[in-house]
Amino acid sequence: MTVASRPMSIEAISIPSSDINFGAKVENLDVEHLSDNDFALIREALYKSQVVVIKNQSGCSPKAQFELTHRFDPAAHGYGHGKTIDGKKSILHPDLKTVPHQQEVQIIGNGFIPEYEGLQNFKLVHPHHRKFHKHAIPEADDLTHTRFYRWHIDAALYDLNPPKVTSLLAVSVPKGRTQTLRYDDGTGEELQVPLGTTAFVSGYTMYDILSEADKDFVRTSRIEYAPHPYVWMSPTKSRSDGLGLLSEDLELPSSELPPIDPAKIQILPMVWKNPVTGKLAVQMHPSAVRKIHCKDGTVIDDLAEVREIVHRLQRPGIAPNRVYAHDWEEGDLVLFNNQGVLHSVVGAFAEDEVRLFRQCNLAASEPPLGPDDGIVL
Repeated sequence: MTVASRPMSIEAISIPSSDINFGAKVENLDVEHLSDNDFALIREALYKSQVVVIKNQSGCSPKAQFELTHRFDPAAHGYGHGKTIDGKKSILHPDLKTVPHQQEVQIIGNGFIPEYEGLQNFKLVHPHHRKFHKHAIPEADDLTHTRFYRWHIDAALYDLNPPKVTSLLAVSVPKGRTQTLRYDDGTGEELQVPLGTTAFVSGYTMYDILSEADKDFVRTSRIEYAPHPYVWMSPTKSRSDGLGLLSEDLELPSSELPPIDPAKIQILPMVWKNPVTGKLAVQMHPSAVRKIHCKDGTVIDDLAEVREIVHRLQRPGIAPNRVYAHDWEEGDLVLFNNQGVLHSVVGAFAEDEVRLFRQCNLAASEPPLGPDDGIVL
């Protein structure tokens, strides 16, 4: 158990020579015994800084991790993807294992684990870009170079509301080397990253840097997501920058998806409002988009065109100078505003490099705030 002997401190994360304007680090907090005042400070930091790194939480139990995540939305219940991860065709299925005694908490990582939280002799597989991207980095460069695997929001995007907050706890972290992240999209852009980093970008910055015409477009348009999107997209391949899919007519037809209830198909704003600051974030899952509903009532339903529009709007926001690549240390408990940032798995591990993390998010009790909605404190 980690016991705070000094007052909790919160300070902004500063990344030299970057345009990163989000992120905060918290010291001297006992998550196992969180007071109402402590939580109020953490909540304020989360919605003002978007990513909060709580240090030295190796003793945090799955129960405490769930309870902290749950406090951001006390009416929420159930894992954010529901049971969709159980579908064998879902692209999420191989990446997660569930803590048996805390069903809302998932185990992710890389390598063989003899025993953890009631599970025994299991293997974790870190998502590798070669399984999802159309074109992969050559095998000879695999351990020195990497990609953004998939920029996304943690959300089922069918039936269930997108979670408000995700928590990630680093239990075991391999250290000792970095990798060169390649965009491989014709720009020549690269980024030096810690091994196995989680990359974050701000949807608020993504909105702020748009032209006035594009700001009007995203404020007044809505995205329709594919039904059962993680099954629907399973045969497809990603762009090399991890920001959406290539259009090759590989998506599964409706006849090969689980039963579809039209009432559960989600049509969400392109822009979501921060419930504390009122700021607007471009918040779309680029791999799951299907149609764009425009303010004049027209619908853009050509999938290739939809993807190109979304990519054009989001791509400036993932430029190297705007990416916060967290350098994980064991015991880091990271909370992020899932309705204000996008994130991506990154990295390629050797077989003997063991990485063990816990993840928790909950399907929200209400839809995200749109640009014209009032703030609910």
